[in-house]
Amino acid sequence: MVQPKTDTILPIPEVDQPAGHVKDHKPKLYILDYGAGNVRSLANSIKKLGYEFEWIQDESDFDKAEKLIFPGVGSFEQAMNSLRSSGRYEQLQRYIKSGKPYFGICIGMQVLFESSEESKSTKGLGVVPFPIKKFSTEDLKGKKTVPHMGWNSTWRSFILEKEEEEEKLILDEDYYFVHSYAALLSENSDTDTDTKKELMQDYAYTLSRYGSETFISSIKKDNIFACQFHPEKSGPAGLDLLKKWLISSTDELSKSNFISINNGKKWQIENPNLKKRNNGNGLTNRIIACLDVRSNDKGDLVVTKGDQYDVRDSNSKEKEVRNLGKPVELAKRYYLEGADEIAFLNITSFRSSALFDQPMLDVIKKSAETVFVPLTIGGGIKDTIDPDGTFRSALEVAGLYFRSGADKISIGSEAVLSVEELLKNNNIPNGKSPIETISKGYGNQAVVVSIDPKRVYINTKENPNWKEDLKIKKHLDCLIYGDNSISKTSNEEKGKIWWYQCTISGGRDSRDLDVIQLSKGVEKLGAGEILLNSVDRDGSKKGFDLDLINLVKKNVNIPVVSSSGAGSTEDFLQVFTKTKTEAALAAGIFHRKEVEIDQVKLTLENNNLPVRRCGLDVI
Repeated sequence: MVQPKTDTILPIPEVDQPAGHVKDHKPKLYILDYGAGNVRSLANSIKKLGYEFEWIQDESDFDKAEKLIFPGVGSFEQAMNSLRSSGRYEQLQRYIKSGKPYFGICIGMQVLFESSEESKSTKGLGVVPFPIKKFSTEDLKGKKTVPHMGWNSTWRSFILEKEEEEEKLILDEDYYFVHSYAALLSENSDTDTDTKKELMQDYAYTLSRYGSETFISSIKKDNIFACQFHPEKSGPAGLDLLKKWLISSTDELSKSNFISINNGKKWQIENPNLKKRNNGNGLTNRIIACLDVRSNDKGDLVVTKGDQYDVRDSNSKEKEVRNLGKPVELAKRYYLEGADEIAFLNITSFRSSALFDQPMLDVIKKSAETVFVPLTIGGGIKDTIDPDGTFRSALEVAGLYFRSGADKISIGSEAVLSVEELLKNNNIPNGKSPIETISKGYGNQAVVVSIDPKRVYINTKENPNWKEDLKIKKHLDCLIYGDNSISKTSNEEKGKIWWYQCTISGGRDSRDLDVIQLSKGVEKLGAGEILLNSVDRDGSKKGFDLDLINLVKKNVNIPVVSSSGAGSTEDFLQVFTKTKTEAALAAGIFHRKEVEIDQVKLTLENNNLPVRRCGLDVI
């Protein structure tokens, strides 16, 4: 695809051009791609549903288009600047005013609004006379993390006197959200706010709640439909929504749906289904399947699992790499079994491969064809040099993975080095780290930092003045006293004291950096989520390190995915009831079917914890 000339900061890799339209007439569908995020998953979703599309390549395509989808992630400023510098701003405005169907996804919805707190000097398209604002990290229901990341429900913003007049586009299902800014309906009441709320009643189609904040999760007016969530990442429920929009005629999608409040339409600011996640912050508890991928001794890509990061099977004669399956096949299996997300961690660096020949690119591309929940890829996301000497920035590496089907990238060792540099620079970011450059281009919700801490026990008997030891003194905030431990192994920890030291290179190299310093540092640099591992718990089946998780949760305002140590469904129940973690991840027990995802969700449901359950068949 020929990309428009633009001064965007993003290097934009090519995305395959589809073969063309099927012979029987269907409205010509075009996608407007401004270069940010995972458009491949949307393309795969459309093809999965039996439709073809073309990319907007020049101004004439807006005239040819009978339907238009504008997807995207990243920042409001980046999207608007890209539209303006490429000349698409006026072209998009003309298309929308023409009355032809428009479907905006995530940023494709937010650009329709007049402004955003994310960039107060940047104006939106102004189609919707309402501002976009940032979620609060604390509201009437207490502390909450930002971004709003995970599976949340929606409810229709109005009630019709004659319900049969309109088919529901959005069902009573959970959809995948990942954003820090939203069209928030303020809890305050003043003349200006009330006026804008009244105007929004003509646009809002569904509402959702995060904490005590209610926001508009989709809009529908005349030819415009847009949603804050990602249908292409929302499993069968999202595909159902896309299908309904695609199958509808242009006339059906373009006709006015205006029904006034005084003429059969009643505004519904509260969720009518009080049983639907009325408590908590609105999100489900996410269950994530993790696939550690590397080459075995024969050079084949396999999914493996380590024991304290050692992936070789000590029971085999040759101590071969444990082979637990093929990555693409396992990913599809987990999608069908109900995993809320799937993470690929590349634990082989492939140093001899050029960027465009990285084996993991094909794994992501093929997985994205059959998996319609979020995909994360980790390993090798850093500045690199190809064998021919070509320099590849971390931003370029990430961009290629996003364009191949990844929704989030995970950074490990490079994040530790970046925080060390940050602390040397008096906690002032230099704007050059992979976390900073990628989050600036794609949004912080696209950047996960994988942390590998290990316990360092303090010998209090040999060192009675240990609190004055300079090596320990700067890590006192990170101390855990075993007598106060709440982890499953608390009985073994009595009388012990430890802190959590961060490691790099798969746990092999320890750094003089504790887990609090690292967690705070990566949040400051722009990470949107932390994948919290434990070197001590890895492969142990002793349960999650709850003390470690609570320590990190108390010190950051971004979501945390808890990993390492799960051996039973009870372990998942403990991590969600004894910590405030947003998600829990497991690998080996899922691969070997010792514990199944459905069993985990059933255990949580039986204890009144919300989980995603889809009532639709997988397409």
